[in-house]
Amino acid sequence: MTHVFNLLHCNINQQLDFWGAATDRMIKCFPTTSSDFPVALPSSASAKVLLAYAMAQVYRALNGILIATVFMIVALWLSGNGTNAGAFDLARILVPDEARHIVWQNGFGMLDQYQEEASRPVVENDIAAVIYGKTSMPSKTGLTAAKQQTIALLMPSVARAQVKPISLLSDLIPTSRIDPQALDTNLMGSLQNQRAIADFFEKKYSLDRTKIEEYVSNVVLIAKEVNIDPVLLLAVISIESNFNPLIKSSAGAEGLMQVMTAIHKDKYALYGGAADAIKPEVNIRVGAYILKYLIATSGSLRNGLKFYVGAANADNDGGYTDKVMAERNRLIALCQTGASNKLTLNGKDLRS
Repeated sequence: MTHVFNLLHCNINQQLDFWGAATDRMIKCFPTTSSDFPVALPSSASAKVLLAYAMAQVYRALNGILIATVFMIVALWLSGNGTNAGAFDLARILVPDEARHIVWQNGFGMLDQYQEEASRPVVENDIAAVIYGKTSMPSKTGLTAAKQQTIALLMPSVARAQVKPISLLSDLIPTSRIDPQALDTNLMGSLQNQRAIADFFEKKYSLDRTKIEEYVSNVVLIAKEVNIDPVLLLAVISIESNFNPLIKSSAGAEGLMQVMTAIHKDKYALYGGAADAIKPEVNIRVGAYILKYLIATSGSLRNGLKFYVGAANADNDGGYTDKVMAERNRLIALCQTGASNKLTLNGKDLRS
């Protein structure tokens, strides 16, 4: 744009003499008395000054338009057409470790609205309508329903732990809003499949056998409580933390499910506060609910995983979703292989 202005300025200088001569001729054609003009018309030199002054005003106007256009483009990019995508992209470039914090903090605005509504005496049907626009409540699920079922667990003692359920939140998410791929396929319903999964992770991460059985049993039980696929939860734990409950990211994500503790203090309040955020039975519950919520609000399993890692407004999530899905598929294959190659004697599973 500046180059164009310079060219115009050069052309104007070349034409100034012509305009000066033309001005002199025009002066002769008009009366020059004080009654006709307050000031006599300028000479050719004065015409140059006036023309330069006029063009300076044009330059200022064009520069102003150019600056305003640049600011508008930057503002539109930052706003992301109302989605704050530009701000997130900028955050990913400048502070990538904090990007997840930004998305999670904004992504749960609707949940904050729900909690404000819940503080008033409103029936549960109305709360569900606020979140999802549905007046019908889903069928009863959660820990109470899970404990009424016969659940095979590698470590049955985890079912006797006195832990408050998170089903009071998860039950508000209608099953119809969940991608069918994220629902329980019952692949982990048998001890044989649970044992095959535990064998896989024990070897992959050199884990203590007792601990891995505890984690797998917790996942199976909590998956029933939250009504989500346990294989999916195990895949997320594997990619997020490598089954290390003590790991903490620089952005503040903690525990097996790498939940952003600072953002989800309200959920940890159900369990006595954020001090217990890394406890597997607490961390998995909160993480499973968050994942289910994001799957429901984003419309699909893959989008839910993208939201979970904090890449909701990004072009890609760095391969996170593909990694989780690949791990999930490996676990499904293990379960399906185990189901087709069961060791039996007189119709009974030898290892169960």
